[in-house]
Amino acid sequence: MSVKIAPSILSADFAELGTGVEAIATADYVHFDVMDGCFVPNISIGIPVLQSIRKRTALPIDVHLMIVQPERYVDQFCDAGADLVTCHVEADTPEKIHLALDKIHAKGKKAGVVLKPNTRAEAVLPFLDKCDIVLVMTVEPGFGGQKFMADMMPKVSAIRRYIDERNLDCELEVDGGVDAVTCKTCIEAGANVLVAGSAVYKAANIPAKIKELRG
Repeated sequence: MSVKIAPSILSADFAELGTGVEAIATADYVHFDVMDGCFVPNISIGIPVLQSIRKRTALPIDVHLMIVQPERYVDQFCDAGADLVTCHVEADTPEKIHLALDKIHAKGKKAGVVLKPNTRAEAVLPFLDKCDIVLVMTVEPGFGGQKFMADMMPKVSAIRRYIDERNLDCELEVDGGVDAVTCKTCIEAGANVLVAGSAVYKAANIPAKIKELRG
């Protein structure tokens, strides 16, 4: 499975966001972090910004909802230009997370679930058959620039086994502290989509850095 890179625009210059999105044209996804100040202790960007950047890139937009009760908003994010929407398993009841995944698929988009660092790998199992992607956080969600948590790799490997045992067409994504060194650890553990923020946007040559992160 080829490795895909999803630069997080949370690390871009928000005064020049359109230019920042265009700068990652050689990547595979645009990673779009939505924080509500409730599920995580930070507030980021939302639907109007998604509508704006949708006009500036042909890349698929990977929307990571770090919000409580994501089912309330998934339709709007799909309509605003998301190609893929992920919801935290911790953000609502299992029934409501299932409903969110169903709503995303009903819009013709890809759907997935996200696990915080303290959430066990088995938490994906009730949702896995509905997932086009599973995202494992390798930092505590809420802020960019945190140190990579290598102790999340057994969780990544376990989820890779679940996906392979079921023969699912499901990508496995990691997010947090991914750089030119830790990317190799993630790939070895079974991840095939790497979210990278500061490693990409602080690089002198962004296309070269994206190529390097692919391993």
